[in-house]
Amino acid sequence: MYESKNQPMLSRAEFYKRILYHVLIAVLVIAVSVLIGMLGFMYFESMPWHDAYLHATLLLGGHGTLTAPQSVAGKLFVGFYGLYAGLVFVAVLGITFAPVAHRILHKFHLDEEDLD
Repeated sequence: MYESKNQPMLSRAEFYKRILYHVLIAVLVIAVSVLIGMLGFMYFESMPWHDAYLHATLLLGGHGTLTAPQSVAGKLFVGFYGLYAGLVFVAVLGITFAPVAHRILHKFHLDEEDLD
C-alpha cells in the first residue's frame, strides 16, 4: 500500500488522497463501534435508540456513561465495551496518523540516500 524507501515520495495530491482514505476508514471504524454500542445498550439495558446513542458515544469518547447500568448483563456489557472503546481510540489514532508518520520516515530515508 505504501511506497518503499527506494521509490520516490508521493505527490502532495496523492498524499492528501491517502490521508482522506485513512480518515474515511477511521470514520467507518467509529460508526461501526457506535452501532455496536447502541445495539448493546438497547439489548442489555432496554434503552431507546437515542439514549443508547448518547451512552455509546460518551463511552467511546472516554466520558463514561450518564447512568449506571441496572442489570448484571448491562454492567458486563459496559465494562467490555469500555475496554473495546479504549482499543478503538488507539486504533483510530494509528489509522489516521500512519500516512503522516510514513511520509516523515520516507523523507528521512530520501535524505540519507542524497548524502551517499
